[in-house]
Amino acid sequence: MTTTTPDPAALEAERARIREAHLKPVGDRPPSTARGLHHTALISSDVETTVRFYQDVLGFPLTELIENRDYPGSSHFFFDIGNGNLLAFFDFPGLDVGPYAEVLGGLHHMAISVAPERWEKLVERLTEAGVEHEVHSGVSVYFRDPDGARIELIADPLGEMYGQHVL
Repeated sequence: MTTTTPDPAALEAERARIREAHLKPVGDRPPSTARGLHHTALISSDVETTVRFYQDVLGFPLTELIENRDYPGSSHFFFDIGNGNLLAFFDFPGLDVGPYAEVLGGLHHMAISVAPERWEKLVERLTEAGVEHEVHSGVSVYFRDPDGARIELIADPLGEMYGQHVL
């Protein structure tokens, strides 16, 4: 596979064109038709391993564990990630779903906002648990969950990214 390095000026010009064509000033934006993100669902290879990681290491309480209505024998389970938001998982026993892969249309990473004082403790917990991680910009830590999904814990408030309002 060959790759070419895109021209940075051309990329910024394209972003500027898209912003001009589609980004409306805050006061001119209509309200969203959505109420919020109900849950994001990922696939788990092992329910208990996933529970131990998300609840015991990251501190996201398990809120429910039920049978998946779409696949008999499969579990559908949920973690509270704050602000009325849930992170959900399915397991698919008996199916060979293969390893996690970043593909077009797939999950690149999930960024979860945590309070700055909790962020530092969570970075310590990742270290204590032996989870490889990288800290960026003093407010983001990136790591992979037991199945390889990339997760970011970010100490910026919801609606902000590195001090810039994005909502």
